[in-house]
Amino acid sequence: MILGITGKNAAGKGETAKYLAEKGFSCFSLSDLLREEATRLKIEHTRDNLIKLGNDLRKNHGASCLAKKANEKIKNSGTLPSGKEFAIDSIRNPEEIKELRKNGKFFLIGVDAPIEIRFERMVKRNRIGDARTLEELRKQEEKENTGEIASQQLDKCLGMSDFIIKNDGTISELHQKIDRLLIHLK
Repeated sequence: MILGITGKNAAGKGETAKYLAEKGFSCFSLSDLLREEATRLKIEHTRDNLIKLGNDLRKNHGASCLAKKANEKIKNSGTLPSGKEFAIDSIRNPEEIKELRKNGKFFLIGVDAPIEIRFERMVKRNRIGDARTLEELRKQEEKENTGEIASQQLDKCLGMSDFIIKNDGTISELHQKIDRLLIHLK
């Protein structure tokens, strides 16, 4: 089984992937693949630089290029279809979803939470590049929801989800929701 994880900023995608790793899933992120490329190109790993690099890669190599790299990574693991489970985080473009759906038993999980809760999480985690005001977060997310095929389209990706986890509570509550979903999928 392969689980894709999509969602807006600070919705809990990373926490979902972390918990799936604890459950035995082999986890990696499309953002990690992007960071590897940025390192290779000697580009600083700022949020704006990574967004620009991702958009440039999609324009030059097709909107599904990061997902194709993920599929190669899965196939090179030599474990599919023997039952190995994978979780792929940071899916931000519909073409990435279409590419990943080429795998058997792929499910897309959307992780979402109200913007106010997501902003509070951003303030607590204090990452470089995170919005410092609620209005700044709204503007960032507008930029990350263009209609351009090679750009990020977070809302459209959420709309393509097979399952939505509303992550508006505690981490323990999120884990319980993931557990229920895993029981349903198996």
